[in-house]
Amino acid sequence: MKCKEDLDNVVGQIAVKFGFNNRQVRSAVELLNMDNTVPFIARYRKEATGGLDEVALRAIEDALESAKLLSARKTTVLKSMEEQGFLTSELRAQIESCQEIRLLEAIYLPFKPKRRTRAMTARERGLQPLADLLSRQESLERSKRETLQSFVNVDADVPDRDSALQGALDILAEQWSEDAESRSWMVETAFASGRVTSKVKRGKKDAADKFELYLDHQESVGRVPSHRILAMLRGESEGVLRVGVSLDQSRALGYLTSKLIKNPNFEFRAELDSTIAECFDRLLMPATQSAVLQTLKENADEDAIGVFGKNLRELLMSAPAGPRVTIGIDPGFRTGCKLAVVDGTGKFLSNATIYPTPPKSEIDSSEVTLLRLIEKYGVELIAIGNGTASRETDTFVGELIRKKKLPVTKVIVSESGASIYSASEIAGKEFPDLDITVRGAISIARRLQDPLAELVKTDPKSIGVGQYQHDVNQTQLRKCLDRVVESCVNHVGVDVNTASAPLLSRVAGIGPKLAENIIEYRNKHGRFDNRDQLKEVRKLGKKAFEQAAGFMRIHGGDVALDQSGVHPECYGVVGRMAAVLGVNATNLVGNQVLSEKVHAMDFVDERFGVPTIEDIISELGKPGRDPRSEFREVRFDDSVNCVEDLKTDMILEGVITNVTHFGAFIDIGVHQDALIHISQLADEFVKDPSEVVAIGDVVKVKVLEIDIQRKRLSVSRKF
Repeated sequence: MKCKEDLDNVVGQIAVKFGFNNRQVRSAVELLNMDNTVPFIARYRKEATGGLDEVALRAIEDALESAKLLSARKTTVLKSMEEQGFLTSELRAQIESCQEIRLLEAIYLPFKPKRRTRAMTARERGLQPLADLLSRQESLERSKRETLQSFVNVDADVPDRDSALQGALDILAEQWSEDAESRSWMVETAFASGRVTSKVKRGKKDAADKFELYLDHQESVGRVPSHRILAMLRGESEGVLRVGVSLDQSRALGYLTSKLIKNPNFEFRAELDSTIAECFDRLLMPATQSAVLQTLKENADEDAIGVFGKNLRELLMSAPAGPRVTIGIDPGFRTGCKLAVVDGTGKFLSNATIYPTPPKSEIDSSEVTLLRLIEKYGVELIAIGNGTASRETDTFVGELIRKKKLPVTKVIVSESGASIYSASEIAGKEFPDLDITVRGAISIARRLQDPLAELVKTDPKSIGVGQYQHDVNQTQLRKCLDRVVESCVNHVGVDVNTASAPLLSRVAGIGPKLAENIIEYRNKHGRFDNRDQLKEVRKLGKKAFEQAAGFMRIHGGDVALDQSGVHPECYGVVGRMAAVLGVNATNLVGNQVLSEKVHAMDFVDERFGVPTIEDIISELGKPGRDPRSEFREVRFDDSVNCVEDLKTDMILEGVITNVTHFGAFIDIGVHQDALIHISQLADEFVKDPSEVVAIGDVVKVKVLEIDIQRKRLSVSRKF
């Protein structure tokens, strides 16, 4: 923003767009401009923003960023036009009042330096005056022949009248195609009544199996769902499909003719009509198609990224099994099953390899090894990866538990992205002396104990909960997923004495460098006893401490409040509460009965209002309470281990693994997820699958269709 007036305009625009009041938006913008993080503002600056949540703050943050980009682009456009000598006071006013980047680009288009065109060549040959004459459409003072002859110039490469006329018409066609009003009408008409089309390219039909729905397909531009436009565009990017947009040509030509023909009796009327048609075919229609497909792609990207973000949030916020000794099993046939034991904090204890499945089927020795580990370390949980040999391994473990009557719970765990983590630099630093398969088993065990703490180490895109994640705008996807991870980590809070560097790096105000410094301090000085010690960490300054402290938890430390979400800046308020109740502040922490006796209004002052005081009271009653749901394992049918075991109408229990716009995918324990189509999610009409199911939900379904050859399974929740 160049000045206060610009900022006022932006604040007003954002407030109107999202329905906030100006004071809320101004406060949020000021806090963001002071390098405060969104989680910190949402949690600890509610009075300033009127209680805006993270979603609202992110919307303001994005709108502010867009306003800054628009402002910068205006500066560039104005400078370019001024240097070219095209900038008039009228154009300057138009540009400066612009509120959308697309409108700005439409104004700039006629003046934008471009690649060499036919019109550019014609202008260099001195034919702009003839184009202007044709554009005005005033009755000629001389005949057509004489008028054109006056522009013939062999030295300028205009050898005859036809060349002169064609050059002038080329200039007109380009001018007409760059008219902002015409381009806008074309795009609006396309969205109102146009059709998206896709056809298989010549010679590509044999390679088009996965795009069979789109080999000769068309549907309304305004109603095409995001997943279908992404599917068509993927087919085009793979060289199989040709995607386009069709319009009612006669209607479009009628509009252009009525707009561009000023004198129906003009001597060059026939030539102008032909040029309008040529302008439509060669320039306007391709530009319209490009603009429409770009908009559809951007909207589809936004939808798909939104789905990915929502699914990732559900996965990261999955119920943790908790700090219990766990064995992680990375199943395999030929290479065996890799076992890794971790303690309640996720610390690696031991590993082994067993061969309970074909081709070796060493059942007895595998039982001995697994039983030894269970008894030696007091194992309570067994996490089995859901990849190759998963169900066979699950059956083996289940039989051992039943036979020996072991007090152990087995759980199938998604191993999506585990192999990527195992080979990553992070895993290499954690376990430099372990094989990547053992690292994978450790990760599987930790995923069961605390999904959030473990999954933050893996690129979210590799976790497999998205829809066309490789086709959408990767910058926007990364931005969305990073925000989701940051939001989840700060919502749950982080134990500063056990958290890994990747987890710490997601805490508000920290980042990778400070996270490494915290680990370095912890390794050198031992555990943190209180939050104030964080200030001793190298390069962790006042601002970083302010942003991060409330999200850092210290259990069993010197200060009872350090285990809670109460920010250190509010400890004085808690002291006042304790004094009124006649107890020590330490006695107030975790005491639900006492905290309920505190009246928020009694402690409101100039700095802290009712929202903050109520948050403090809530935290005092349940300090550091984990907001995630209670852990529940899915129970697969022991008689169903592969697709061949399935029969239609079977009722099975499974766990939701992915949610899309067209339905949800569910793991029913056969190494292949089944689709619950949106029409099969509930007895009533479902508009958005995410309103009915979420990743991690354990639900029962009925088998509808089994297509082994095409590897497609369909199930239903309607039975």
